[in-house]
Amino acid sequence: MSTKETPAANGFPYTLSRTLDVPAASVWQAWSTAEQYAQWANAVAGSVEMDVRPGGSWKATMVAPDGGKFPLTGSYLEVAENRRLVIGMDVPGKAEPTVMAMELDEQDDHHTQIVLSQMCDTAEERDMAKLGSTMLLDGLSAFLAEQAGD
Repeated sequence: MSTKETPAANGFPYTLSRTLDVPAASVWQAWSTAEQYAQWANAVAGSVEMDVRPGGSWKATMVAPDGGKFPLTGSYLEVAENRRLVIGMDVPGKAEPTVMAMELDEQDDHHTQIVLSQMCDTAEERDMAKLGSTMLLDGLSAFLAEQAGD
């Protein structure tokens, strides 16, 4: 018996979800406003730029848990305010951007389920992307809880 993972048809996917105790509009604003995004996503202050529209670009310099800084760039592939954001991330050495989808499902006026999903080329890439997305969700959850408490 092999312990090697078998990729899905197009690679190695992951999906993460979390229910947040805020309306979808609050989640959307935190994810699509440069000032707010920088506060919760471990980005270097002043490094985040966002043109949130289909074809618009974004960039940010992120801070890793070990303190290392790395620049990210990409574009917005799909934008449906308060519902869905599909982001392309430029990866050195890859011809096509890596695509991550963020979907919001407002369950009532005070609860929103957020789902992040991504297809990766390898299990290792998936595991690293999943870890990064988990860190994003942790930061977003803490930020929104703090905002709701104000």
